[in-house]
Amino acid sequence: MKHMAEKLVGAGVALLGVLIGLGATQFQGRDVYTGVGADFLPMLVAILLLACGLALLKQAFSATGLKQLPEELSSLPKPHWLGMVLLSVGLLLNALLITRIGFVLSCAVLFVLAVRGLSLSMGQGWGRPVDWLRNALMGMAISAPVYWMFTKLLGLTLPGVTDTGWI
Repeated sequence: MKHMAEKLVGAGVALLGVLIGLGATQFQGRDVYTGVGADFLPMLVAILLLACGLALLKQAFSATGLKQLPEELSSLPKPHWLGMVLLSVGLLLNALLITRIGFVLSCAVLFVLAVRGLSLSMGQGWGRPVDWLRNALMGMAISAPVYWMFTKLLGLTLPGVTDTGWI
């Protein structure tokens, strides 16, 4: 049972590669001119994941497997779970709210929660209400041009608050 955790991680990564590869084979259609279809990138990711998983398995089964944490890794700070939770909640809220309040505002919510989570992880506290407002405005200032470029320049449809296509 030596290096069991490493073997499980390697097997999991390899299995994920195989599953993504199987899913990529379900895509239909291929561009005749370029030979590249919808399955190209998922298949590339699948091959890379499979290669990484096999490399991890090789290391786990060989004598070069991780024996113990190096000294410099053992002195790293512990993970900040509350910051991770805030960032995760931000991602989930973004996914839930994007069709209800639009791309710009849902991205602003994500930005605010991500900044607060990172601030907490650096020991800066929750911040004042003016910090939250400033972060929301910054999130909107970043996501509004992205929204405009995707909808106006690329012609993609993103959920908006208004029908004008500007927000």
